[in-house]
Amino acid sequence: MILQIAIDSLARADVRALLAVHLEDMARHSPPESTHALDADGLAQPAVTFWTARRQGELVGCAALKALDNQQGELKSMRTATRYQRQGVASALLAHVIEVAQDRCYQQLFLETGSMAAFAPARALYLRFGFAYCEPFADYTADPNSVFMTRTLQPLVQA
Repeated sequence: MILQIAIDSLARADVRALLAVHLEDMARHSPPESTHALDADGLAQPAVTFWTARRQGELVGCAALKALDNQQGELKSMRTATRYQRQGVASALLAHVIEVAQDRCYQQLFLETGSMAAFAPARALYLRFGFAYCEPFADYTADPNSVFMTRTLQPLVQA
C-alpha cells in the first residue's frame, strides 16, 4: 500500500491522539527532565515543519524537522502508530525528513533520543540511516537518559 507523506494540521483529532500516545510513551520511559518530545504547541512553532504519513487516509506516523539555524536542523517527534510499527513507516518518514533537510541545504541534521532499552529500535534505525553518536547540541546538556546523534548532509543536486 502506498504511503503519503505531507505537511499536516496539528489540529486534526487523529494527529492529536498520536501525539498524546507519543508523549505518554516518552513519559513512561524517561524522567520529566529528560523528556524532550514536543507537544502540539511546540510543533506549531514557526521553526518546525510537521508531516504525517498516511495509508489510504489512515494516520500511520509522523515526524517533524526543527530549523536550528540556516545550516542545521533537528529531527523531532518521530512516531509510528503502534499497529504499523516495523512496516517501514519510520524509514519512509526519516528518508523524507533527510531529503527535505538536504533540499534546504542543511549541512547537519541532529536528533536526541532516549538511552534506555525501549529506544534501541529507534537508535538502530538512525544508525542505519547514517547517523552517528555525538555530543549534546543546541540547548541540550549531557544527560545519562539521552543519546545525541548527528548526520552530515550533502545538498541535493538540482538537475
